[in-house]
Formats: sequence, C-alpha cells, structure tokens
Amino acid sequence: MSFNSDSSDPLVAKAIELRHAFHQDAVERDKLGGRPTEPIRLLKQSGLPSAQIPVQYGGKGASWLSILRVVREFARTDGSLAHLFGYHHLPLNLVLFRGSNAQKDHLLRASAAGNLVWGNSGNAMSKTSSGRRIDKGWLVNGKRPFSSGSHIADYIQISFETAKGDRLTAAVPADRDGIVIEDDWDGIGQRQTGSGTVSFHDLQIEDDELISSPAIPLTPYTSLTSLLQQSVLLNVFVGSAQGALEQGRAYTTTSSRPWIYSGVENHTDDPWIKRQYGDLYIRALAATELADKAARSLDAAFNQGPGLTHEDRGLAAIDIATANIYAGEIGLAVSSEIFEVMGARSATTAKGFDRFWRNVRTHTLHNPAEYKKRTIGTWLLTGELPTPAMYR
Repeated sequence: MSFNSDSSDPLVAKAIELRHAFHQDAVERDKLGGRPTEPIRLLKQSGLPSAQIPVQYGGKGASWLSILRVVREFARTDGSLAHLFGYHHLPLNLVLFRGSNAQKDHLLRASAAGNLVWGNSGNAMSKTSSGRRIDKGWLVNGKRPFSSGSHIADYIQISFETAKGDRLTAAVPADRDGIVIEDDWDGIGQRQTGSGTVSFHDLQIEDDELISSPAIPLTPYTSLTSLLQQSVLLNVFVGSAQGALEQGRAYTTTSSRPWIYSGVENHTDDPWIKRQYGDLYIRALAATELADKAARSLDAAFNQGPGLTHEDRGLAAIDIATANIYAGEIGLAVSSEIFEVMGARSATTAKGFDRFWRNVRTHTLHNPAEYKKRTIGTWLLTGELPTPAMYR
C-alpha cells in the first residue's frame, strides 16, 4: 500500500527519513506528553525549518505543496510533530506578509541561518493579555491560551490588547525575561504540541518588534495566514488517516485473528475485512488527492503576491475548506474504524493506535465542519466567496 510520497522532492525525502526516526518512540512520547526535545533537534539539524523562507533571505523558497507534504509525512506517525512543523510557518509568514523590510531582513535571515523554530502565543479569541505604553515600547502582562509550539520555540509571536482595544502583535526571542511557558497543555491528543498557556510578567516589547499596525487593513494576500493554518491542519488529518491505515494493515496481516464465525482460517481471507480495508483506502486516497489540490491552489494564490485578488483568494479558500472538511471526516473515520478490522487485542495503550483518533479529534473540535459546509454551500448556490477571517 502506498500513498505516493514523492521522494524525488528532497524535502519530502528528508521528511520520510525523519518519520522513520520519529516512529521509533512515537507511542512512548505520546504517553509522556511534554517537550519533544530530541525530535526537534533532529528537525533543526535536517534544515527543514528554513525550507519555506524565500531564497533572498537564505531559505530554500519551497512550495506549499512540498511543505504540506512534509506535514502529512510526519503525521503518519506523530501528529504533534506535524502540527509543530506546520504551525512554525504561521509566524514566519506573518513577518513576510506584514513585517517591515528591516524586520524581514533580520528575522527571516536569522531564522534561515539557524534553522530556528517558531511558536505562537497570539490566540485571537482570548483577549487575556494587555500592554501598557512605556518609553519606546510596551510592558505586557497576562496570559494567552492555545500557544502551540511555544515550549520548543526559538522565537515566539505574541499578541496583546492595548487600553484602546487595539490588538498588537510582536515577534520576540522565546527566552526573553517575562515569558513563562506554563507547560499546562492537557489535551487528549496532540500531546507534545505544548498548546497550553503562556504567561507574561512585565514582558518588555520594543516598538520595532511590533509587526505592522492594526491601522493597516488586511489585503487578500496578507490574509492568507488563516488559509495556511487550515492547510496545515487538513494535512495533519490526512497523514493521520494514512498512518492509521498503514499501521492497521501491518497489524492485521501479522497479528489479527479471524472471528469465530467468519468461516476462514486467516483473518485477511474474511470478505468483510477485505471490503473494509478497500473502503478505508479509497477514502484516505480521495482525501490525499483533495489535500494536494488544495495545496496547489494555495501555491497559486501565494505566488500572486500582493496583487492577489479577492476572487482568487476566495476560490483558494473554497478548495482548502473542501479538503479540510473531508480530511477531518476521513481522519476520524479511518482512525476509529481501523479497530474493527484489527480486532480486540489491538485496543491497548501499549500499542498506541488510538493516538491517531485522539490527535484528529482534538483539532476538529476547534474548527467545526458545519460552518465550513455552509460557506461552501453559500458559494455554490450564490457565487458569494468567503470573506477573509479566522478559519477561512
């Protein structure tokens, strides 16, 4: 069984190599949670964190198709590392989209040179940190939840609100005094993403560390960050479905026993088992094709640069929403139904097959498919394209 990982792409080839390394202790790390220190060391050593940074700043200028296939490859064994790698690109592209020329030159070059890993603590739905104006900067206090990647980051994107209600965003070194990583993430899945709380205690932010201004409106191009986020997650879902199916097949062909009323000597001779595997494979393959189509749409939109139109941005959003919905549904279905064809002995914590379902379930709850389906239906019936916003 193959989902056609394109090993002719050097980034994907490196991701395949890393996936095999990550797989060795994926179950144990999932149980432990916390910080995936050694995998992150290997990731940085591989050079992949600088892959999407433009060549002019010292990166490889990789396509989103390549980057998202790397995300998918990691998710075939470890959704947390797939999530961390994918989300690393969100603050990087915030700098690319809205940073000053000086910020781009400094931050992107430094990140490419050091293969730095970025995290974020800027949850837009929780206005729980605030900044007070001081000489040439801000003093920030409070906290922010769902701060994915902050626990392993070299640089961190933070957001806070001013007394006037403006939301400001900055990029700062993650080890700066005043930043406290609480290590309180307790999700049922994605257990090494560190998606818990970051607290700020008199954190000083310089004016030249602020990324853009709330007075500068988003354009179709600078609003692509939300589509990047959705693209990362849908590939976590697809990779999880692929991984669950691959590992389920390996278990079924080596360890599963036929049901006592099946009338067959070998479990793999049972027509029910054959049909079920065929069905799961077809659905996972369809999700993979939709994911690649969405990634190509994202590349086409991204490559237009600041000239991207509302229409082209909206059509990319439709493709990505379509792929996201189906990927979430298939990720949940495959990672759950695989147990039926593996059998009762597969459902143990020692084997860790449940991590795929837990990882997908954790993220699909943050992004209900119902509202994406309404957006797609509205477009299909009326031609109205989605307005750029969080999650779309």
